[in-house]
Amino acid sequence: MLLEDFADKAVQLALQNGIQYCDVRAETIESNGFLLEDGQIEHFSSKFEAGLGIRILADGAWGFYSISNPKSIDELKDGVISAIKCALYYAQTKKKKVKMAETHVCVDTVDYGMIETPTVDEMTKLALECDGIIRVRKRIKKSSIHMHHDVFDKYFVNSEGAKITQRHNDTISHLSVTAHESGLSETVSTTEGGRGGMEMITKEDNILKKAYSISEKADKLIDAKPAKEEKTTVVMNPDFVALLTHEILGHPSEADRVLGKEMAWAGGAWWSGKIGTKIGSTELNVIDDPMMQSSLGWYKYDDEGVIASRKSLVKDGVLVGHMQSRETASLFDAEPNSAMRAAGYSFMPLIRMACTCICPGDWDPDELIKDVKSGYLICDMKVPSIDMMRYNWNISCQYAQKIENGECKELLRDVIVMGNAPEFFNSIDARGKYLTVRPITNCGKGDPMQIMRMGNGGPHIRGIATVKSVGT
Repeated sequence: MLLEDFADKAVQLALQNGIQYCDVRAETIESNGFLLEDGQIEHFSSKFEAGLGIRILADGAWGFYSISNPKSIDELKDGVISAIKCALYYAQTKKKKVKMAETHVCVDTVDYGMIETPTVDEMTKLALECDGIIRVRKRIKKSSIHMHHDVFDKYFVNSEGAKITQRHNDTISHLSVTAHESGLSETVSTTEGGRGGMEMITKEDNILKKAYSISEKADKLIDAKPAKEEKTTVVMNPDFVALLTHEILGHPSEADRVLGKEMAWAGGAWWSGKIGTKIGSTELNVIDDPMMQSSLGWYKYDDEGVIASRKSLVKDGVLVGHMQSRETASLFDAEPNSAMRAAGYSFMPLIRMACTCICPGDWDPDELIKDVKSGYLICDMKVPSIDMMRYNWNISCQYAQKIENGECKELLRDVIVMGNAPEFFNSIDARGKYLTVRPITNCGKGDPMQIMRMGNGGPHIRGIATVKSVGT
């Protein structure tokens, strides 16, 4: 039997046992890649996975069971019965029974396609070219390049009649470079790629330009000065905005966090219960959009079979919505809005960002900087530290520049930007006109932990925050 046939059969078996609802994801994942360090291949990797994720709703509670490479109907029956038993066990102590909001039942096949099929040989050749660009500077002591191409094939079927096949390719490259001199080391990195083929990293020589840029920046940071601590105007570039959006706008907009269901291990949301409340300036507009083509969050259907839709989360500074599953939508008396995804067939789906962005404004980025008498240009994401309620935050950047009388001056290293969510959101007074979406490959959520891919981004934005360097 084909994997899809096993999925169809699992739904039939579940219905024969009187369950409320069942959905099954039949997935195959093929990945090929390598790690290149300092001009030498450290290892090649090739992986293939296939299996079923069976989700059951019985007596108002969820049960789940996954099977790798199912081989017989008996094995499938055991999996379905195990999922039902799991649901019924939890139903005994569950005070509030699960209800699912209604959604349109879809039957569809979607192939996201690509322009150029990646090969390991082509990626290796490109990585060696990047490495040569990176290590031309004498103070560069380490170069690391990880490239991989992943092929996903997913078939979703449920007891309501949905049957959806989706196929896509992800091509991703991680570049990291470290410069060292006189006891000081500086590391600059970048992640490039998206949902598509080789064109995701080669378009307009993108990856080669990034290799040159991060090498140059790491080298120059050795001579840079630290920043003095001050609360001042900051202009954040889109790469930094992508991480800020992810951490203090995206995660607290996930309805399960708003409800406190992740409080034990990942936190909640400070704006719980504040729908319709002003939480920022009129310059703050935030959306989550699975239909942004080529981003790592691009899809037509989520893992509940709900058709993708653009979600408005903040409009003109007012909190207007959350990302919803069919279950949470019933609790909020809202529409399910295609936010449920799992990292693979062996996991239950969770509410996840697709492509969460601050919307662009009408400022040219150069004019936005020229309008600043004294402040900082904050560039490129590094490491976030956010409290449990996504209220207080500090995020380090890869580099910064002092702005004086509208001009960018000296380069600054080891810079951290700090603030609290409502104060910073209310301080935003300008947005650039160009939206940039960045690939996020390592977002962790859930217990057991699921690592998810998505897009995040925005334009240049300007606001007020505290700036300091590590150790100052």
